[in-house]
Amino acid sequence: GAAVMMRALLWVSPFCFMVSRLPFCPNQVIPQSYCEHMAVLKLVCADTRINRAYGLFVAFSVASFDLLVISVSYVMILRTVLGLPSREARLKAFGTCASHICVMLALYIPALFTFLTHRFGHHVPRVVHIMLANLYLLVPPMLNPI
Repeated sequence: GAAVMMRALLWVSPFCFMVSRLPFCPNQVIPQSYCEHMAVLKLVCADTRINRAYGLFVAFSVASFDLLVISVSYVMILRTVLGLPSREARLKAFGTCASHICVMLALYIPALFTFLTHRFGHHVPRVVHIMLANLYLLVPPMLNPI
C-alpha cells in the first residue's frame, strides 16, 4: 500500500508545481464536476505543452505499468486455477477473475478516454466527456464491493 501511495505522490506532485507557476485567464470556471489536471490547464493563458506532454507520459506509463503488473498477476492466477482438481472450483475461480477484469476495464477505458479527449477530442460533446469522467471516478468503487 505504501508503494502505491508513493507512486501516486511522485507522479501527481509535479502537476501541482507545474500548474501553480502558470498565469490563469480571467474565466476560472472548470466545466466539470471535479478538478482534473487537464481541466485546470484549460484555464491557463500560457503555453502548456510541457504540462500536456507530462500528462500523456504519466497516463500511459501508469496504464502500461498497471497492465504489466495485472497481466503477470493473472498469468500466475491462471496457472494456479488450471491446476485445481475440480471443474466447479475452476469455474468459480474464473467467474471471480472475470468480474475483477470487468471492474478494471470499467476504470481504465473511461479514464483513458477522458485523458485523451482532453488532448485530442476537441469535437467530443462536453456532456459526453463529463459523463465518462464521472463514470470512471464513481463506477469502479461502487462495483468493487459487489
